[in-house]
Order: sequence, then C-alpha cells, then structure tokens
Amino acid sequence: MLDDITQAVLAHDEVARYLRGGPGESGLEARERVQAYIEELRTTQRYPFYRALKHPLYPILRKITRVPEAVEIAEAATGRGRVIYASNHKSHLDYLIEPLILDDHGIRPPLIAAGINLFGGALGLLHRHVTGAIPIRRNTKDPAYLVTLKAYVAELLKRHDFLVYLEGGRSYNGAMKTPKTGLLHAALQAGQDDLKIVPMAVAYDFVLEDQVLAHQGVKRQQRPFARELAEMVRYGVGYRSRAFVTFGAPVPLGGYDPCSRREVMGLASRIGDLIGKLHKVLPTALVSAAMRPSIELAELTDRIDRLIEVLRSNNANLAVSTGQQALNEAIEPMIERGIVILDGTKCRVRERIVLRYYARSIQHLLSPRSDQATH
Repeated sequence: MLDDITQAVLAHDEVARYLRGGPGESGLEARERVQAYIEELRTTQRYPFYRALKHPLYPILRKITRVPEAVEIAEAATGRGRVIYASNHKSHLDYLIEPLILDDHGIRPPLIAAGINLFGGALGLLHRHVTGAIPIRRNTKDPAYLVTLKAYVAELLKRHDFLVYLEGGRSYNGAMKTPKTGLLHAALQAGQDDLKIVPMAVAYDFVLEDQVLAHQGVKRQQRPFARELAEMVRYGVGYRSRAFVTFGAPVPLGGYDPCSRREVMGLASRIGDLIGKLHKVLPTALVSAAMRPSIELAELTDRIDRLIEVLRSNNANLAVSTGQQALNEAIEPMIERGIVILDGTKCRVRERIVLRYYARSIQHLLSPRSDQATH
C-alpha cells in the first residue's frame, strides 16, 4: 500500500510520462527507480525532538550569539501561506542557526534541502527522523532523479515550509556563488498561489570551518565529510562568533512561468541579489578587504573608512560606522584566530588564504571604484 505522498509524486505529469518507459528501460524498471528515489528523499520532522536538540548541542551553540534582523517578516509571512526561505550558505552551522532563530521566535522550523554527503551514519538518522532535512544529489543529470525530486518538493510544499540554500553548497572562497535554479523550478511547478520566497542572509564574524573551506578552495578538492568534521572540532577550540540572520521582504511566486527557463533564471538571479544586499557586513570582512601584507594601523583604519563610504553608498547592511570601530572589534579576535599578527604599530598578514576568504565575502557589494581600497 503506497502512502499519500508517494501516490501524489507518482501522479505528477512529468513523473507519469517518465514511468511509461523509454529507450533501454521498461515501465516497470522506471517505476522501481522512481520509487527508490522517493524512499531516498523521504524525511520526517519530529518537532519536539528537534527543539530538544538545543541541549546536546549546547557546547557548540553557546559559542555563537544568534542575532536576528527583521525576523518579524518571517512571522508575518508564515501566517499567510507557505514559505520558502532562500539563504546563502556559509557553514555547516547554518543548518542549526537559521532554524533555531525561527524557533526562538515561535516559528516552526522549515524542512531543509541538504547535500546527500551529510546523510551518513548517525547524522543521517538525525536529518531523516528529527530535523526533516531531505538529501539532495547535486550536479546529477539522471532524469529519473530530477523528475522525482521536483515532484517530491512540490508535494512537500503543500505540507511544510522549506529552506533552500540557493548557492547549492557552501562557498569555498568566501564569495557568493551563482544561484542554482533546480529547487526554485520545483517550487514554481508546485503551482501554489500563496507560495512566496523569503530571502535571508547569514553572516558570521568567523566561520567555524574557515580554514577548511579556504584551503579546499585553493586545492579545488572537497574532503570527506568525516575528515572535515574532525577538523571543525579542532578549529572550534576557543571559537566565538556572532551569527547574523537577516530577513528580507517576501517575493510572491504567482507571476512566474515554470515553463520559461528565462523566467526561472531571472527569479534565481533576483533572489540571489536580494540575499547579497541583506548580507551583514561585519568587521572581520572589512578589515580583511582593506588589509595589505603589512600595513600601519592608521593607514588600515583609513582604508576601512573608504570601504565603508563605498558600501554605505551601495546601501550595504553595515554592522559598524567607522574604520576605528571595525578595527577595535575585529583585530584581537583575528589575532587569536591566527589570521593576522600585530608588530608594534603595524598589522601583518599571517593566513593570507583565510584573509582573502573573508575579503571576498563582501566583494559583491563593492563597486569597481572601491578597488583602490582593497588588495
């Protein structure tokens, strides 16, 4: 006996067409593949257990100060139909921080689209049976998977709010990545009149796995998750950071044609731009963007001031108003993190790759004329 969601997925037009079979594949074989993918995607969110995760995760969560901005937008949006939260993706901690900020304000956390590499072992059981994450196979072109995923997401959106990371995965070089369209296309195909996207941006003073990401970006090679997790634990010693989560005005999906690739790509670009504007510009990024290999503190302060002027003219979401304030807040933590060192009245770069990682996190907000103030 098939459950309701499986029956609904199998009845979707694209899935039904695929189930008729094709060259080299019978209808029965096609059905078996689709049902296998449905089982792979199947997830359950157990909300009371989800909320209880705060307790075993306290050793991590106490290191991070959660700072919501304009969360009332999410509160209002969830009261008027289904919501897709679309976010940038900085860290594995995003999966914890963003839903918890919603929960802190009485908003039930959404289901999350997460990479299938995060579904091994105990973590996979936690995702499937507690948090309600669904495993996403990135970069696959398997038609059986793609039609199943789109139909499954469309059915989930009738029952739950949803969180997608528009970039697909975390940024390895710190810069915002080109938005992906797959899950947005699936959302449009759901055909729900009241469906809307709430853009949101997450920003950290320090990303827990900054060293791991920055060096992987240089080598252009992703490490196995288990190894990366071990390194994150090592870099977590002494780790402290704020996590800003900023919400933007909802974007209704009613006027977009899911059959138009141009409109889908235009929507993805629009949401990506909105997320970029919401992104909090923190002192770490400002110091990193203004830094030179070796620089007098007074000159560094002046360079940050010039960056702030450019960012302010571009309506950036600034956390500080002066170069001195940025330096006061960032320099000691950056020294402790091993990114820079102080030598008398000079500041010197110690970890160039990590410094550039933070500098690139605001490059989308800088106009060409700001190049003179960046390395």
